Amino acid sequence: MTTAPQLERKLPIPNVPVTNLLAASALGVYLLVVLGATTSLLDGAVACPTWPACNGQWIVSLSDPALAAAWGHRFVTLVVGLLLLGTMVVAWIRPVESRVRLALGVAGVLYPGQIVLGALTAVTRTSSLLPAAHLVVGMGIFSGLLVALLWQLESESAPSVAVTETEPAAPAGDLVTTEQASSPAHERSNGGADLGQMSRVRAYVALTKPKLMWLLCLVALASMGLAAGTSLDPGTAVATLTGGVLSIGASGTFNNVLERDVDRHMDRTADRPVVQGQISPRRATAFGLLLAAASVGVFVVFVNALAAALGLLAILFYSVVYTLVLKPHTTQNIVIGGVVGAFPALIGWAAVENTVGMPAIILGTVIFLWTPAHFYNLALAYREDYAAAGFPMLPVVRGEATTRRHILLYLGATLLGAVALGATTRLDWLYAVTIVLVGGVFLWATVRLFRERTEQAAFRTFHASNAYLGGLLIAILVDTLLV
Repeated sequence: MTTAPQLERKLPIPNVPVTNLLAASALGVYLLVVLGATTSLLDGAVACPTWPACNGQWIVSLSDPALAAAWGHRFVTLVVGLLLLGTMVVAWIRPVESRVRLALGVAGVLYPGQIVLGALTAVTRTSSLLPAAHLVVGMGIFSGLLVALLWQLESESAPSVAVTETEPAAPAGDLVTTEQASSPAHERSNGGADLGQMSRVRAYVALTKPKLMWLLCLVALASMGLAAGTSLDPGTAVATLTGGVLSIGASGTFNNVLERDVDRHMDRTADRPVVQGQISPRRATAFGLLLAAASVGVFVVFVNALAAALGLLAILFYSVVYTLVLKPHTTQNIVIGGVVGAFPALIGWAAVENTVGMPAIILGTVIFLWTPAHFYNLALAYREDYAAAGFPMLPVVRGEATTRRHILLYLGATLLGAVALGATTRLDWLYAVTIVLVGGVFLWATVRLFRERTEQAAFRTFHASNAYLGGLLIAILVDTLLV
């Protein structure tokens, strides 16, 4: 088998200026789209009803947030337009693939139309369709630039792609070999059976996958903030988070039990408590059932029945649909499995409103889209591990180049989903600035992943994805609960 270091060697990168300009242009247009959505929410067209100057003034007072948003949006439109024009000129001068030029050209053609729509939105307030069309065209320009960036990055990577890169590291169905069965991980599987009390407690805590809890709890809390704002009842919040932690713990415990036979063949999972024999499968199952029952009980008694039903459905989806059906049988396991991450958004809203509102669905969609852009980096870093266990992860079955492509595309979809969330809620400047900054960091890390193609780059992008979602959720919390 060809080793990862042989596949992931660095080579000189051609046309770096084009790539950098494309990335900067994409981020600039994204900033423009976010500013446009924020301006619309602040009724910037009312504060600045003329175009291009505001009420005949080229320099306006920035003390009025709506006026500042409208004027800032127009200023950024000019700057980004010049950047886009410069990018197009450089792309036509440098040796760039025709498909890159085509995607860039589509974005360039749409940009003047976007300016016209913005002007009509400012001076004509008789139709609610104009702001929506303005936002959609802006998203289209961003999408065109992202595709151009993707194709440019792939053209840079083409000289270093070996024919073995897309070759599966191991057949998806070969879970165990004789050599693997005698591996150190297998030999360790029955060790550590005699535990002290504190060690046993730590083993049970490890079953619940506590590292996953903080981010999922943030999702639920952000959704509660969107639903209730500053009127959120602390008791409801505590009860919802308690039920959510128990639900996550039950899901993680069942996953440990159901995957114990394949976990022993992966370096990253071979030390899990059930694999190590620290906790028997029967005791772990009983513990998981206890956590699930406690979760439902907390939701029913202290929250409401809808939250309890969603919590139970989340446990069943992760434990049965994802663990038993999706993960071992399809390369789309992570994509479809992203539904699990959306459940906390629905639960948080249901805890406050006893319904599932559109903002919760949009937030859940953001989490759903973010999951592949996040987890595929881990799949790249642990490609050999997943191959040894027989999981048909995307890097194993379709290769690393395809996986990097999916990371960038899902990142773009996530960024647009974040704009949709801001455009349909009353989230303010903090949210707008945050999603642009953390989105830029995530995009920068992804571009470096294409260029470096190393395990370190995959982990860097993985951590950048965590920072992105954490920053987005914290911005929602501050905007809704503290402002």
